Amino acid sequence: MKRLPAIAAVLLSALLLAGCSVPGASTDSGGPATSPGLAEPGVVNPGTVTPGAEPGESLDSRTFPDGSTGEIASSQRDVITTGMVSITVKDPIASVQDAVTITEQAGGRIDSRTENPATGNQPASANLTLRIPSDELDRTLAELKQLGTVNFVSLNASDITQRTQDLDARITSLQTSVDRLLALMTSATNTTDLIAVENALAERQSELEGLQAQRDYLSDQVDFSTITLDLYSTGTVDPGTPDDFWDAIAAGWNALLTALGTAIVAIGFALPWLLALGLVAAIVYLVIRLARKRRTPA
Repeated sequence: MKRLPAIAAVLLSALLLAGCSVPGASTDSGGPATSPGLAEPGVVNPGTVTPGAEPGESLDSRTFPDGSTGEIASSQRDVITTGMVSITVKDPIASVQDAVTITEQAGGRIDSRTENPATGNQPASANLTLRIPSDELDRTLAELKQLGTVNFVSLNASDITQRTQDLDARITSLQTSVDRLLALMTSATNTTDLIAVENALAERQSELEGLQAQRDYLSDQVDFSTITLDLYSTGTVDPGTPDDFWDAIAAGWNALLTALGTAIVAIGFALPWLLALGLVAAIVYLVIRLARKRRTPA
């Protein structure tokens, strides 16, 4: 019986020790117990948070204190912007230099340039492929629109963030592999090992250069938007559908005059051919007639 108090004291001590070691036991502050510098799964450690770059934060979204999520800023994404702009101007050839000046002042460049001076059959026109810095695109387009009358503007944005991130990961992995092979090459002890390492190294370097070329191309496409600019002479572009009866009559009359003018031009183009064919037909007719006259006396 004297042993019962001692045994009870031992059991009570063991229970107290076990309670202190149970995960999630309360601390002095009343919150769950955690080790210094660690956080529970899914919870960011307040002691390691830096504004704008929270540890464990995904690339595509961010969790705010109220529990909502927001997309990352567009400047952190890789977006390729392409587009087409059509403008009617008084003198397309002269306006080409204005477009070039506007583009170069924005820090861009001209990838292609085609000028078509006016002829008897067609009015003047020009076509340019502009590479404009992405952060200067809106301002540059606004200046280009001042060249004349805007017919249409079409822009298209393509998000390639996932693709560039994949390329970056593959480039990093290959670069690590190349560095390891270079280290192995210096420690190769026989010719067989050296040749094997050199072959593997050449293959890795070739693949790495290909990926780096792709990444450089994508970076250029992201940094510089590609805009195709078409410049036409005044009146070249169809003004559109008439709004009322009298406008329709005027449009019909203009269409009739245009059709008659086109028909006259076509006749003028075909007339020399018709004369030549008529001359050939006349010669053939005379030859046949003379041949018949010779056969008649016989």
